[in-house]
Order: sequence, then C-alpha cells, then structure tokens
Amino acid sequence: MLTFFLVSGGSLWLLAEFVLSLLEKMQTQEILRMLRLPELGDLGQFFRSLSATTLVSVGALAAILAYWFTHRPKALQPPCDLLKQSEEVEDSGGARRSVISGGPELLTHYYDDARTMYQVFRRGLSISGNGPCLGFRKPNQPYQWLSYQEVADRAEFLGSGLLQHNCKASTDQFIGVFAQNRPEWIIAELACYTYSMVVVPLYDTLGPGVIRYIINTADISTVIVDKAWKAGLLLEHVEKKETPGLKLIILMEPFEEALQERGKKCGVLLKSMQAVEDCGQENHRAPVPPRPDDLSIVCFTSGTTGDPKGAMLTHGNVVADFSGFLKVTEKVIFPRQDDVLISFLPLAHMFERVIQSVVYCHGGRVGFFQGDIRLLSDDMKALCPTIFPVVPRLLNRMYDKIFSQANTPVKRWLLEFAAKRKQAEVRSGIIRNDSIWDELFFNKIQASLGGCVRMIVTGAAPVSPAVLGFLRAALGCQVYEGYGQTECTAGCTFTTPGDWTSGHVGAPLPCNHIKLVDVEELNYWTSKGEGEICVRGPNVFKGYLKDPKNTHEALDSDGWLHTGDIGRWLPEGTLKIIDRKKHIFKLAQGEYIAPEKIENIYTRSEPVAQVYVHGDSLKAFLVGIVVPDPEVMPCWAQKRGIEGTYAQLCTNKELKKAILDDMVRLGKESGLHSFEQVKAIHIHSEMFSVHNGLLTPTLKAKRPELRGYFKKQIEELYTISI
Repeated sequence: MLTFFLVSGGSLWLLAEFVLSLLEKMQTQEILRMLRLPELGDLGQFFRSLSATTLVSVGALAAILAYWFTHRPKALQPPCDLLKQSEEVEDSGGARRSVISGGPELLTHYYDDARTMYQVFRRGLSISGNGPCLGFRKPNQPYQWLSYQEVADRAEFLGSGLLQHNCKASTDQFIGVFAQNRPEWIIAELACYTYSMVVVPLYDTLGPGVIRYIINTADISTVIVDKAWKAGLLLEHVEKKETPGLKLIILMEPFEEALQERGKKCGVLLKSMQAVEDCGQENHRAPVPPRPDDLSIVCFTSGTTGDPKGAMLTHGNVVADFSGFLKVTEKVIFPRQDDVLISFLPLAHMFERVIQSVVYCHGGRVGFFQGDIRLLSDDMKALCPTIFPVVPRLLNRMYDKIFSQANTPVKRWLLEFAAKRKQAEVRSGIIRNDSIWDELFFNKIQASLGGCVRMIVTGAAPVSPAVLGFLRAALGCQVYEGYGQTECTAGCTFTTPGDWTSGHVGAPLPCNHIKLVDVEELNYWTSKGEGEICVRGPNVFKGYLKDPKNTHEALDSDGWLHTGDIGRWLPEGTLKIIDRKKHIFKLAQGEYIAPEKIENIYTRSEPVAQVYVHGDSLKAFLVGIVVPDPEVMPCWAQKRGIEGTYAQLCTNKELKKAILDDMVRLGKESGLHSFEQVKAIHIHSEMFSVHNGLLTPTLKAKRPELRGYFKKQIEELYTISI
C-alpha cells in the first residue's frame, strides 16, 4: 500500500489532504502517540529494535509527513483583527475609520512621487525600465505592446498637437473622449494630464441627447473619437446647431474624405489622431504638469430622473482612492511590475480607471479586449492576466455556465462536494489553485481566465453570497468586493484580506471616514446601527459641474457625501448595504434604474391600472406586477379576439403577452433604454390600496411592502425568464 501511494501522486495528495484536518492542530507528541510510536526520548532504543523492513516503512512515512509539513498550504495572514476591522473616530458623531490606516490622519497618497495622475504614470515609466505598457490584439493574433516610453512620447505629441489646435494647457480646457477601451484612450487621457487639461468621457449608452447636453455643459470644443460613425453623430448635432462650441473632432481610426468635407460645411475640423500627433512632434511643447488639487476628470453619471450630473474629480481624489486600496492590500497581494490587467469594463466609469491606475503606478501592463465581450475568454487566454476587475453580472454568468455544464445529478453532486471542500479551506484563510479539487474540477475554469489570475476585484453592484463564495473557491485566487460611487471616486469600502465571508462590502478605506445618519421616513436609526451612508475624505468629489443645486444635496456643509444608500454596521466593523433612500437602484451590470419613472410610462397603457416595477441588484433585468383596469381590459381584450371574465382574463397567457408588448411599445416611444424595460410580468387581479397595505394614505406605492407581498411571484418571473 505504501508503495502504491508513493507512485500515485494524485492519491498521495488526496491522502495528505485527508489527514490535513487530522494532523494540523496536533502536537508532535500527539502524532507519535497516534501512530503508536514512543516518546522522543526513547526513539534511539526504539529504532535499534526495529528490523530493516520496518525501518524503511517508518522512514518512508516520516518522509511523507515531513514533506507534507513543509509543503502544506498556509493560511493568509490578515492585516488586522478580523473581528475589529473598523473603529469609531473620536468626536465625530459616530463616524468609523479603517484600523489599517496606521494613524488618525486620512490617507492622501501612498508614494511621495505619485500625487497626480501624471506622476503616477511617470513613476510606472521609471520603475518599469521602459517595459511593455499597453497591449492590443487582432483576431487570432498574439498581443502587441506599446512600451511606457512610446505611450509617454505619444501623449506629449498629442498634447502638443492639441495646443497647436487652439487648446489651452489649463484646467479650464475640457477634452471629450468618446471611444471604447483601447490604447488610444489612455494616450488621450495622459495627453490631457501632461498639459493640465481635463478629460470628459462620453459613452454610447448615454444616448445622443445626453451627449449633446454634456458637450454644451462642459464647453467642449474638442472630442477624440474612435470610429467614424461617432464623428458623424457629433456632426449631426453641429448641423442642427445644437452644439455650436464643437470645433475639432480627432479620429483614432481611418475615415473617408466625405466625412471631412461634411465637417468643413458646418465649421468642424476633422483630423486623424496620427496627424495631430505628427503636428505635436513638429511643434513640441514642454509638459505643464497638474497639481494634486487640480481637476483631472469630469465623470457624468447617467441621469435616471433628469439630466446627467458631472462629478468633478481632482488628481488628488483619484490618487487618494487607489492609495487606500494599496494600504489595505500591501501586506498580502501588493501590485507587482509583472502584473497584467485585462481591460474591458468601460473606461468612462471610475472603477476601471482606478484599478488601471494601480497597475500603471507599479510599472505593470494593461491589455485591452478586442471590443467584443463574447471574445473576452479568448482574449484572457491570450493575455494571461493576473488582475481581473469585474462586475457581478459577469460573475453570475460564470457561475451559471459552470453549473449548467454539470448536467447530471452525479456531476452536480461532485461539483458541489468539491466546492464545499475548497470553501472550507477559504474559510480557514487558505487561497490556492493547486489542491486535488483544482486538479479534478476547477483547473479548466481557471484556464478559461488565462490561468494566471491572482486577484479579482468586483464592484458597481452587489454580488450574491452564494456566487461569491463558490467563485472564491473555484477560481483559486483572492476575490475582493468594494462599494462606492463616482462621487467618492470609485470605492469607499473594501474587503479586508483574509475576510472571505460574504454579505457585506468590507470596512472603510484608509482614505475616508464613513458614518450613518438617521432616515426617519424609512425608520432607520443610527441608535440601531443603521442609516444613510455618508462618506468624507480626500477621495470625495468637489461637486457637480455647473450644478449647485445637486451639489448642495449631495455634499453637506461639513463635507460629508450623502450617498442615498442605507447601510448597517456589522459587529466586525464591516458595512452591509440594506436599502436605498430614494427609489433608485442598480441592476447587476451597474445601470441605475428609477422605477417610478418607468411605472408612470407603463400606466399609460390602456388596459393597465397599476404597475409595480421591480429590480434586483443581483439580476440583470426588470420584472413587473400589473393590475389591469377591470372596466377597460375586457373590451381591450375583446378587440384582440380574447373573451372571458375579468378573473379569467387575468390568467390568460395570450393577453398577458399582449399587455407586455403594449407596455414595451410605450417604453420605446418614451425613450426608455432596453435595460429599463421589464422582461416579464405577473398579472394580479386585486388593486393596490391603503386597505391591503400596499399604498400609503397619499396613494403612493409602499415599495418594501409590495416587494414582500409579491416575493413568490417575483422569484418565479426571474426563474422563468432566465
């Protein structure tokens, strides 16, 4: 038997992992007694009495145990006491801070030579030894790389070229960037930072009307775009005299001369990015670096109930935010020069940009996906990233795909058994990808991500504890969750290394304090450890561009950012998100939803009397509960050849589909995005009322009560629609 286990590596490790739980907490003397061996003092006499065969067996067993003891996986050491991850700040009205901060002062920067985004990149250039920086690939081809020096040079040339085209080296100069993730996006951003200009990202999902609003609000005269059709979209606004200030469009990709002629007719100059860089190289200007307090970016958040709001973030804001992340993880999984990040989350959002800044600051590499999310796995296999920022929607897809492949009861049982064994390791602080369970079950999953991922960071929306727990085990790497919003740059809380529990968003980052305030109308009280989450620190934004009203609502006189989210402090000092102050929530992909706006549109549908739109931050789409009008629906149904009593019509599947189609039609006509449309509805025959507890005395929907009342139906709608 001993010989068999020695030659069977898999069996040997299976045996070793089995005895791990038996041996790990035992002392040497206990192990000897278990094996019926003498005490250490009697070993000499014992060995002299053994035969040669027995000595070989004992020696082999001792070798196995010695090898196991020296090679057994070790638990990750947390940077603080996990039972006390935050502490109350004195004389602060209940505010809490990270215990990892290292002092009473909030963290503003991690490196003295990296206090602006310009300095962050220069630091990466210096320590990388001019290593690879930005990567891109064509279909079925390996990644090609631009070096740090190439990126820095091109940024200076582009910035100098902008100055030659009537732009100013000033924080009053706003440059629009309207492009998908690609190296030129970063070059354009760095060009702005090199000459103290301000970046204003634009993105497709905002819609043409919103893009027009941003260009005018930010007084943008120059926009850098990737594709010709986007330039055409911008020209339409100029032709309609909607954006009179737009004078220059710079294209990253080739374009036809006809587009250039079209621009001339309405007074807009179209030039290729390469031409502007060439112009800048011929007329090079010395950099005009920004200061930490200078504006770096205006990030417009999608407006759910009105125009979008332009959050003004300084260089110091961004540096403080990622410095907080560095401080929390410094002893466990610190960024390295050989780190590689896969970039596919929109650069128009701060989450992706903060994570990338961490990589640049340490001389790492960023590889961009091809632009098609369906090819992401192929890109990851070619890139082999070590850092993988994600949103919950992608994690949910991974989870669903893994379990869909376990398509028999036996396969599913084995997968769940292996996951439980790995999850037990995770709970004890052991994160690895070389266990027997990885070899048998999870190595293909890990290989689909390139096989080198050591850190996953998720944000933008909550993650299901079941999904997070499973993937922490299956992916064999450290998975962190953060919480925040654009107004605090990206994150204000972050998972503490070693705390692999789920159902919370971690402790405050060392760059900010967090406090809860009473929300009387929703019955949340700080005396019970609940309330609206407020954030204060050097990562909090300076306000909304040209919008004092919304700025005043978001920032109070003491500098506290009121997030609108409701939180609860857990005993360990971590924060749990439990509600939303206003009836606005996020879907799993990070899109904000204002349900009352959607309900007002849907109630215009002729047969609809009442509607409740429900969204779950762990789901990617909306569902609805519809109460038909008892007087109108029978006639409306009859016109469609459907007969029956009101009660019968409420259960008719054909009529339900007709009502849903009419609601979606109205939604399209009213300009709802696809993610704002319900994908499934349940027909309910009883009206919401004060009497049944579903409406307030002023006849407003009691959303928590509606959510609870229709819990079963909502769960069925999500199950049916998957």
